[in-house]
Amino acid sequence: MGEHRDTGTTIERPPGTGATGYAPDDFPGSASGPEGRLGPGEEDPGGPGGSGGSGDGPGGPDGPAGSGSFGGAREPGARGALAWLGRELLGWGRWYWRQLTSMRTALILLFLLALASIPGSLIPQETGNPAVLADFRARHGALADVYERLQLFSVYSSVWFSAIYILLFVSLIGCIVPRTWQFVGQLRSRPPRAPRRLDRMPASVHWRTDAEPAAVLEAAHGELRRRRFRTARDGDGTGTGARPAAVAAEKGYLREAGNLLFHIALVVMLIAFAAGQLYRSEGGKLVVVGSGFTNTLTQYDDFGSGALFDIGELERFRFDLNEFHARFAREGPDLGTPREFRADVTYWRDGDTEGTDAAIEVNHPLTIGDAKIYLIGHGFAPVVTVTDGQGEIAFTGPVPFLPQDMAGTATGVIKVTDYLDENGEPDQLGFQGIFSPTYRITEDRGPHSSFPEPDHPVLTLTAYRGNLGLNSGIPQNVYQLDTSRMEQFLDPTGEPRRISMEPGDTWALPEGKGELTFEGFERWASFQISTPAANGWALAGSVGAVLGLAASLLIQRRRVWVRATAGPDGRTLVEMGSLGRTESARIPEELGELAAVLSRQAPPLPEGGDSEGGDPDGGEPEGAAAGPEGSAGGDAGDAEPTQDLPDGPSAPRADAAGDPGSGGAEPTQDRKEKSRDA
Repeated sequence: MGEHRDTGTTIERPPGTGATGYAPDDFPGSASGPEGRLGPGEEDPGGPGGSGGSGDGPGGPDGPAGSGSFGGAREPGARGALAWLGRELLGWGRWYWRQLTSMRTALILLFLLALASIPGSLIPQETGNPAVLADFRARHGALADVYERLQLFSVYSSVWFSAIYILLFVSLIGCIVPRTWQFVGQLRSRPPRAPRRLDRMPASVHWRTDAEPAAVLEAAHGELRRRRFRTARDGDGTGTGARPAAVAAEKGYLREAGNLLFHIALVVMLIAFAAGQLYRSEGGKLVVVGSGFTNTLTQYDDFGSGALFDIGELERFRFDLNEFHARFAREGPDLGTPREFRADVTYWRDGDTEGTDAAIEVNHPLTIGDAKIYLIGHGFAPVVTVTDGQGEIAFTGPVPFLPQDMAGTATGVIKVTDYLDENGEPDQLGFQGIFSPTYRITEDRGPHSSFPEPDHPVLTLTAYRGNLGLNSGIPQNVYQLDTSRMEQFLDPTGEPRRISMEPGDTWALPEGKGELTFEGFERWASFQISTPAANGWALAGSVGAVLGLAASLLIQRRRVWVRATAGPDGRTLVEMGSLGRTESARIPEELGELAAVLSRQAPPLPEGGDSEGGDPDGGEPEGAAAGPEGSAGGDAGDAEPTQDLPDGPSAPRADAAGDPGSGGAEPTQDRKEKSRDA
């Protein structure tokens, strides 16, 4: 090394070096592009036909052409035109492929996918509850037509959602495949050779010692291996023009592995999401206590499945609802808050002769084979008996009413189709009612419930006669009554007749139309029976994404070089340099720790000698660094070390000029730009 005196001025750097103070080949072996970018090479900044275009574009080997052309010079004749067209199509195809597989496009598509999922959560979907969707269509006629044209009632199977999904999938695959091969090549290659000027690294340190170069390098090699660096010997230092002997080491490959794992996990989650939508099945069933359910398509109240789901693959089982337990807080600030919901069932799988008892609670589904049974709702079903005008029982049994508020107020309808009037003529009856577990009536609300448990159950009804419309061929909601072709029973004043009954009460219908008896009530519970698909893959993808993201954010990719050369005076000059892929205060700290350990094997010469190519008697150890930690300039010997190194060399220092002893402090902004360029 040449003599290196402290003159108090900035040392001029040779041509070809960047603002960081080292040449472009000071970080050799990097073929993975900018940190965080997952694409095959640098992104084309110039666009089609610009300065960043492909080799087939303007300015390429084919010569100049029109603006935006990839075809180059066009030869005369049809053959030349076809060749030009082929080059043009190939150039545009390559340009579009680079745009699609860039990280910027992948992030945009990921954002659009999240944005496109919002309508699926806010707008009723065709695969969800049909009753809710029908009610939305009835209340928003014109808006519902617009939503229908935009496929907002089937977001996840719409053309525009599928396009975003497929483009994101292709973009990620196009990014991952070439980047994976690059990473495999990096793993198989040796660490890059030591740069010519280690003192221009962001963190560097050097000192003189009486230890032999081979012993110094052997100690450095062992210590770096102990710290799990990949190491390689560089040069032998013998012969004219030979490279000085050095040790090259590299660490932090798991950062790139974590980056790849994160993107692969995204692909796995996309595949799991697609499989979950294509192969899933989901249906709902309301079951009254004392009755049961068999897992066949005709037993469901509503059912939806993926396009590739086979109905024959439904899990074969049935279950009976034995009892339903609901408990609420009766005092304190949590009055009316649910304390327990539990459905006691007995289920049989295909071929079982004896049932198995089980309990289904909220967030604790019952798993039978591939099917999961979730408890999603509960309510009351008044038990009524209706006799017709001839005194015969026309209807009897529980009728589920749907809760409307947290206090348990429920509404429902009773439809009597097999009915004969007082003259023996066929007719139909319909009843609309409110069931109140704990009855209360006010002027503003009318009859309602004040507490969700059945402390004072009351059934309030109004009655109609006429055509229920069940034979029209138009599907009807079982919880709604079509009164357009019916006549309401009125009292003597002409007002609609309404009656409130407690269990055991009987209502005699006017004009000898029959009677309705409120026998009591039963509880009901609603269940969702789901056959999920690819849940395990989705979980694995989620865990992989978290681990990969953590690795890419927390692991620091860095390289360390140690060089030991014998000087003319017989003493050994030890040089150490470190370089990180991203700016980090850990880089100079780690180099200081390595230097402190190595100085025990190669003790620095005592103070009073020259430091580099100067007084052969030795001198004070010097360190120079352009890292983020340290002094902005001044004499290298006066720079504050980042770590105390007793009996060893000074820790890596931060000198603005990037040269030991330069003393030329530069503005803070320039130093930051240099660090980023490093």
